[in-house]
Amino acid sequence: MGRRDIAEKLLEAYDDVFADIVNGLLFDGEAVILPEELEDQTPRAAYKADGQLREIERDVAKRWTRSSIRIACIGIENQTAPDADMPLRVLGYDGAEYRAQLLRENRDRPRYPVVTLVLYFGHEKHWDKPLTLHEAVNVPERFKPFVPDMRINLFEIAFMSREQVKRFKSDFRVVADYFVQKRESGDYVPSPERLEHVQATLQLLSVMTRDHRFEEVYNESADKGEVRNMCEVLDRVELKGRTRGRAEGRMEGRAEGKLEGMDEQAKITARTLHDMGLKPDDIARAVHRPIGLVQEWLGVGMA
Repeated sequence: MGRRDIAEKLLEAYDDVFADIVNGLLFDGEAVILPEELEDQTPRAAYKADGQLREIERDVAKRWTRSSIRIACIGIENQTAPDADMPLRVLGYDGAEYRAQLLRENRDRPRYPVVTLVLYFGHEKHWDKPLTLHEAVNVPERFKPFVPDMRINLFEIAFMSREQVKRFKSDFRVVADYFVQKRESGDYVPSPERLEHVQATLQLLSVMTRDHRFEEVYNESADKGEVRNMCEVLDRVELKGRTRGRAEGRMEGRAEGKLEGMDEQAKITARTLHDMGLKPDDIARAVHRPIGLVQEWLGVGMA
């Protein structure tokens, strides 16, 4: 399992975040699904192919149950880049869950629907790959009436409006706001609102942005409770950047000084060898420097 997948699951696997994402995207922020009504669903499902048992794995999946009645299975898939095979992948995930309802232990239970949400976090461009099964598969025109089509539930997080972002009540609101701002201006103005799941939120942002200072800020805090919102996080990230920049500047300065010292010594050696009658090309080989540089040191032209 990749580090990116793990980070995404850490935040979205919380019941309050999961319910908030579904309510915000499907029900305009209305609290239709409550966190206490969710139960974890094993993200892996087995299927048989080529005579072998294989597995497929969702990013996050939960079953929605109310009054002991299972209402639906809901899955979330995360994408940072468009995927041409996404309709096929979603169909596989949903099909595996429907297949599980046919197992002997589930035979007498009511059947329930399966819904998958695809969250696209790319902020540089819109999703430009197939959204439907017919778009993803080459179906002959006369054959289309006999091939049921299926459309994925795609949500472009970075292209949401500010009003849509406000529908979220959990820490996912901070994540969505970050990507919306990055898309709008390329910059990010942090929010002072308190984070409930600080570590999971910062881990997600670290992986998505490839800026590990977000996660490092939390890991390096002596008291984990001292990091409470993105304003404090960004203050520490900027301080860390300035500190790292000064350290790198000192290292570069020492490196440059060392190189200058080595060149000065090579220049003295070159002039000594020249006074002894050696030719510039022989001197260049002796001091391990380009012939042009040695000629510049000696004040002579090309032979």
